[in-house]
Amino acid sequence: MPDDLRTVVLAAFGLAPDARMPFYQDRVHWAATRIERDDRTARRRIDEGIAQLAEFAIGMLRPVSEAKRVAYQWHTEELRVALAVDRPVPEAFEFRRVVSDTDALTELDLALTVTAPDSARAKAHKEDLDVEVFHGGILTGRRMESSDRFGLALKLPNVLNHGDRHEIALRFRARIEPHYVCVPRHPCDLFDLHVRLGSERAPREVVLLNKALQDDARDPIAEGTSIPVNEAGEVHVRFENLDPGFAYGVKWNWPEPLLS
Repeated sequence: MPDDLRTVVLAAFGLAPDARMPFYQDRVHWAATRIERDDRTARRRIDEGIAQLAEFAIGMLRPVSEAKRVAYQWHTEELRVALAVDRPVPEAFEFRRVVSDTDALTELDLALTVTAPDSARAKAHKEDLDVEVFHGGILTGRRMESSDRFGLALKLPNVLNHGDRHEIALRFRARIEPHYVCVPRHPCDLFDLHVRLGSERAPREVVLLNKALQDDARDPIAEGTSIPVNEAGEVHVRFENLDPGFAYGVKWNWPEPLLS
């Protein structure tokens, strides 16, 4: 802190050796004398100093987060997804801004889960997911990491060093179960999701999933907060400071088909 703020804040809390007085007004007067101002100005400077001290206290949480990020090599500063479900094949546009937490970063490891219907008990296949890179890199690898999770390797057009930012745009097409969640494998500061479910076939309910277990997205019994659908058949949700390994997004229940 600046010298004058440091002086008045130490005095206000009685931490300065010469300002250890039992009454606050005496400590204020001592601070005013030290900075050569009147008591009212000293009180204002104390308030400014305490506000700045509060900001410092909040900032003390960042080194822990920063330490985690170094272990992951990069993190997502902003992820925006627009998903259209009311199409023959659901389609999503993903716009992502990443920040490198290391030097000489050349590749991003991404993943997408395409859940097979429970009744089918089938594994996903590579042809079940169509991925296009609009800008920001070259897709150099795609592999099955599990029965329904695709691992994607995106080669960056330029080497990123610590603190460098980079933006990518992708399009995904896949037949999906009635949910869409982000389960980050790297820290994510912001996830903004628009889902167009369509105005002709309204879902019975749309449920918010916030730091849920990934299996909760496909579990019809798992509870969540109901959120409204607007007249265009769309929902919009936003999450901040996502923790890796947890699910953030929405799931919905379609109405039962009419019996003929």
